[in-house]
Amino acid sequence: MKRAIYPGSFDPVTNGHADIIFRSAKIVDELYVGVLNNSAKKSLFSVEERVNMLKELTSDLANVTVTSFAGLLVDYMCEIDANIIIRGLRAVTDFEYELQIAQTNQIENKEIETIFLTTNLKYSYLSSTIVKEFASYGGDISHFVPKQFIDRIYDKYNIKNKR
Repeated sequence: MKRAIYPGSFDPVTNGHADIIFRSAKIVDELYVGVLNNSAKKSLFSVEERVNMLKELTSDLANVTVTSFAGLLVDYMCEIDANIIIRGLRAVTDFEYELQIAQTNQIENKEIETIFLTTNLKYSYLSSTIVKEFASYGGDISHFVPKQFIDRIYDKYNIKNKR
């Protein structure tokens, strides 16, 4: 059985994240979407909120489980008995960073494989940072995030949706 994890902060969930999740779910038998609980980073959404948004997004995907984790990804993978990491790549700069991480993870655990999925071209510019920047100024984020999350993002900035 192929069990994989797609880890990330997902703060907030973007259309790019959704695309990688839906595509990954077709490739593996079981996909864990792992929300990293990084207490050193100030997040817009709590871990619980991000997990709930991802559960809502993936509710129709029977082979997807959304969880959160803290600490090293390789340790968490042992807990869930996964040996594949899914990572999305937007640009060459992503590849350089992700390659280093993949090689380090494999040194820690030789059973771990990393699969890189290139981002759909229509999301190649997109990041959670861009979403937060636009939303914080009341910009239109309807092209960046799943529609059910738009109001929740604006609410974090006390901005009423312009729709």
